[in-house]
Amino acid sequence: MKLKSGTSCEDESRIAWLTLKLISDLGNRSLLRLVRHFGSPVAVVNAGPKEVAAVPGLREQAAAALLKRQLLRAPEEEWESLQREGVRMICLGDPDYPSNLKAIPDPPAVLFVKGALEPRDLVSVAVVGSREASPTGMAFTERLCADLARSAVTVVSGFAVGIDRAAHCGALKAKGRTLAVLGCGLDVDYPRGSAQLGREIAESGALLSEFPFGTPPAPMHFPLRNRIISGLALGVVVVEAAQRSGSLITARFALEQGREVFAVPGPASHFRSAGPHSLLKQGAKLVENVEDILEEIRPLVKPSPEMERRPEAKLKGVCPRPSVTPEEKALLDVLDHTPRHIDDICRRLQWPVSQVATMLLSLEMKGIVQQLPGKHFMDAAAPAET
Repeated sequence: MKLKSGTSCEDESRIAWLTLKLISDLGNRSLLRLVRHFGSPVAVVNAGPKEVAAVPGLREQAAAALLKRQLLRAPEEEWESLQREGVRMICLGDPDYPSNLKAIPDPPAVLFVKGALEPRDLVSVAVVGSREASPTGMAFTERLCADLARSAVTVVSGFAVGIDRAAHCGALKAKGRTLAVLGCGLDVDYPRGSAQLGREIAESGALLSEFPFGTPPAPMHFPLRNRIISGLALGVVVVEAAQRSGSLITARFALEQGREVFAVPGPASHFRSAGPHSLLKQGAKLVENVEDILEEIRPLVKPSPEMERRPEAKLKGVCPRPSVTPEEKALLDVLDHTPRHIDDICRRLQWPVSQVATMLLSLEMKGIVQQLPGKHFMDAAAPAET
């Protein structure tokens, strides 16, 4: 792989990631398998036929695609285009890669991001539903997402027309954060006429895609997008969806990823109620207002000043903590109100994962530590930041 003079090691790694992303017929799972086998994207790009053939479990089609190097376009040009358009690449293994997303079985190797991802986006809820939503469904979604945003919850959705758009707009009207996951390249005008909304989202959150520039909104891309929507969030709310819809695919991904699933009921005879009602029959939590969601994720939520003024938000007494061992005390010292992944805890303490897992279980049984989706943990009694 030839790079321009003066290219830094970090840029070389980024361009290697781009090279792999721009190879046609090389899917995300195969890409991850290759990087894990060779240790880095640069090593994958430089691997020869014998080395590639030795990768266990790699599909023949993927190996052939890698060796043929049939690129959609030159990776150096793509890299310059990303920089020119203000789009960041966040790669699996980067410190700012979303930890919720990293925990799913098939995390995107690369995220293209316009805007900013922040640590508080760990506390997020996805809201999805029909493109052909009713006025009632749109209004309910906008109010719900405004309330989520006022409660310091980031709203995630898929940037489609209908319920998705109402979700983003509700969060924006409440001056909250929202993340939009696209099923096409970030430079593609889809849905048409949504450019202004995209700019507003990038200023108050981020637009994300795993697809390179120029990638069209092909039908096969949306299920891939849906796993990212659910993977970023602690739970998925479905508002108005037919029995066979992308929203139910997102809910299925949420279940597979260990996320909460919520559903908004509707008129019994309406076809858009079939999806949420099916989820409710399977055990999804019924949502009538924001409190139905917050009570499931409340330990993660830092209330806004407006929410703090509400009577129900007044502080209550705190019970004394059970006694802890010196080792448990050392572990608690690295925990606070911010959820931390078990790998991060192990790195901070320099303890083996088996020891940390055993102690976390003990502290969880004592009610001192709370476990969250994706192997995240937090001090259950830590005060919120002020």
